[in-house]
Amino acid sequence: MRLTARAIVAAIGAIAGWLLVGQATLASDDLAQGAALYAEHCASCHGKNLEGAPDWRRQGADGLYPAPPHDETGHTWHHGDRMLFDYTKLGGEGLLAARGITNFESGMPGFAEILTDDEIRDVLAFIKSTWPEPLRNHQEDMTRHEAESLPRE
Repeated sequence: MRLTARAIVAAIGAIAGWLLVGQATLASDDLAQGAALYAEHCASCHGKNLEGAPDWRRQGADGLYPAPPHDETGHTWHHGDRMLFDYTKLGGEGLLAARGITNFESGMPGFAEILTDDEIRDVLAFIKSTWPEPLRNHQEDMTRHEAESLPRE
């Protein structure tokens, strides 16, 4: 198979976009760190096995939706890295407020004061490492789409 210059440029752009949004490497130490951090900070809501809270698709009595699964049955893999990172760092309400939406309540807290950016990336890398390849590929496509839509300076 012969690659055209356009295909090579597109591939380089995709890789650059992937790096732009802070994709963690899938090195075993990053994954081990991510797994430990997930167990400590995320499992109490999202489940020890990433299975999410029971009835996560239905609002609770408090009007909030329970924590969704991060395994293949949830919707985490539908989002690009930038959104997943920002949602984790800022929390649900914080992310939407940063985008001008202030009438949204979320049970997802922000972890900016608890986890470093690298630790957030490690947690996300761990979560993604558990997905089947087709879902990882889809999520990578979403990440590339995000990077392509970022404003250029």
